[in-house]
Amino acid sequence: MIEVVGLRVRSAARTLVDGVSFTVPEGRALALVGASGSGKTTTGLALLGEHPPGTEATGTVRIDGRWPAPAGDVGYIPQHPSSVLNPARRIGPVLRGIARLHGTDVAGALGAARLPSGAAFLRRFPHQLSGGQQQRLVIAQALLTAPKVIVADEPTTGQDAATRAELVAVLRGLGVTLVLLSHDLDVVRALADDVVVLRDGKVAEAGPDVLDAPRGGYAKALVAAQPDPAAPAAARPLPDVPLLRVRDLTAVHAGRRGRPAVDRVSLDVADGERLGIVGRSGGGKTTLARCVAGLHPWTAGGVTVGGVPLPARPRRRTRADRRLVQYVFQDARASFDPWRPVDEQVACTAVRLRDVPAARARAEALDTLERMGLDAPVVRHRPDRLSGGELQRAALARALLARPRVLICDEITSGLDTLTQAAILDLLAGLDLALVFISHDLGVVARIADTVAVVDDGRLVEHRPAAHLLGDPGVSGPRSGGSARRCAGGRGARPRR
Repeated sequence: MIEVVGLRVRSAARTLVDGVSFTVPEGRALALVGASGSGKTTTGLALLGEHPPGTEATGTVRIDGRWPAPAGDVGYIPQHPSSVLNPARRIGPVLRGIARLHGTDVAGALGAARLPSGAAFLRRFPHQLSGGQQQRLVIAQALLTAPKVIVADEPTTGQDAATRAELVAVLRGLGVTLVLLSHDLDVVRALADDVVVLRDGKVAEAGPDVLDAPRGGYAKALVAAQPDPAAPAAARPLPDVPLLRVRDLTAVHAGRRGRPAVDRVSLDVADGERLGIVGRSGGGKTTLARCVAGLHPWTAGGVTVGGVPLPARPRRRTRADRRLVQYVFQDARASFDPWRPVDEQVACTAVRLRDVPAARARAEALDTLERMGLDAPVVRHRPDRLSGGELQRAALARALLARPRVLICDEITSGLDTLTQAAILDLLAGLDLALVFISHDLGVVARIADTVAVVDDGRLVEHRPAAHLLGDPGVSGPRSGGSARRCAGGRGARPRR
């Protein structure tokens, strides 16, 4: 079905993919895994007949013995549904337009994606769907082209375990040839018949049992770096006096009725403490964190840092207030201006929040970026020249230049390979500040957190030491992590196709 022989993608500066070859029989699933920048996405784009601007592709790519493949034969599921969903159009007209072009059935595609096909659903806009529903809508759109092959690029990134399981079930039941690009080794284990490990654009290892019995050092390192949710970090002594205090915090989303997005939440975080916040998608984790950071207003309660009360409304926060709490977003690439060099953007934090002269701010930025593992020649480029892991480190450096007392990290490792993820977690563990770390991945939380807060339906369900909540996977009681696993979804069994 798919035959790739000697694929090379080169730019004037470097080779992105170097001699990659593989085959995928009809109806089978192949996973491409490897570190950020290893060539996974570039290889996946080649199956669509595309390659990055300024590059040249050579080699052989055949889909069902033909190239180029006829229009619609290869479908694509991107990492971020918003990149292909039109926010200004209702779902129904968009799907019906695609179906008319390809002679396919909207109800059938929605059914295969496990979505309703009634009039009420079809009248919705994409923003009125959950993250999992948006991703399944993208799958339905792809199915309307009647593809023989689907390329899925990180389709489960940033989803909670329940949503991730739904997406895996949908992808497994599509009945088409699947090429999966993913950093999530559990999803790869659940879906892939064969695995190709890429490193620096080359095939490092391939086979059906690469993740269960890796042979090479690189594949072994990828598997070994996957954190274990049943092995929380050792307890550390923490100050008794809290640095961050949240009291009876309540917040709502404009235009939404019913229970508040954050409902009377109270918690403390000590100086130097690393708090993990877990919970289902839509449970209120990010809204709580955005309130603390001054990105979302609250309607009742209060937040203090070091005894300093913070205003409820973002516009009332002073530069001194904003320095106290900094926020690192899940999508680092979207948080950077695509047209300006990365080091200049990082330096702006020191200029704007600390009144540091531009020359000194640039020197501080380069020093902080170097401590994050990013050399000057790398960060003098625009964001499109950096990998996802490199940009996430740059986003950390940008936040740290404010000299914050509290750092909030929202799903910042969700789109990273296990090796890059481990490096980011090591950087965070070395910071001397209060850390609030939001994640759906209990393994990541276990590796970084001293304490864990479970947020569900806007309320604080539990707040305990990490060892109490995550240490015993065999018990379902509240002290051993049952509520954390129910709300965040711990890793379960790893089914194979």
